[in-house]
Amino acid sequence: MPITHIDLPYLHNALEPYMSAKTFEFHHGKHLKAYVDNGNKLIAGTNLENADLDTIVKEAAKDPSKAGIFNNAAQVWNHNFFFKCMKSNGGGVPSGKIAEMINASFGGYQKFADEFKNAGLTQFGSGWAWLVLDGNQVKIMKTANADNPVAHGLKPLLGVDVWEHSYYLDYQNRRADYLTAFVDKLINWDFVNSLLG
Repeated sequence: MPITHIDLPYLHNALEPYMSAKTFEFHHGKHLKAYVDNGNKLIAGTNLENADLDTIVKEAAKDPSKAGIFNNAAQVWNHNFFFKCMKSNGGGVPSGKIAEMINASFGGYQKFADEFKNAGLTQFGSGWAWLVLDGNQVKIMKTANADNPVAHGLKPLLGVDVWEHSYYLDYQNRRADYLTAFVDKLINWDFVNSLLG
């Protein structure tokens, strides 16, 4: 199957207390698995059934008749990326190339952190907030539902899931607290920098 249910890059309890093992049991074990299973069913017998995930997302994004394929494949892509964006003892002020780019584009880390959290907070309903590479600058964008920067020809560097299933068990309706924990305690800046290599 071209769309695969990848393992988490850490143990289910590795990000506690900011993200619980119970959240990962549902988020990775059930929500992501459903997108994988549905995506594979929908691409069976189509010209995308042997394509890689990036190609499926890009091609399905161009064709409104493939909205179901896009929604499931893009959610697999988004979650695979999101889980890599976090690590234990992460977050806070980055170093390396991403630090230089954030300073150049936002005038400092705090401005970036405030704008990134605000993007996640103001995404109405379900969706995502992203830090993307656009030319030689980084910028923040938000997308609804399964939409992602890949579908718009941009390179994602960081993404946070603001669908309720990503935080409700731990934070209930306190999306702002979830986003603060993500930015301050969970971001895997090593992963972000690896994308700029």
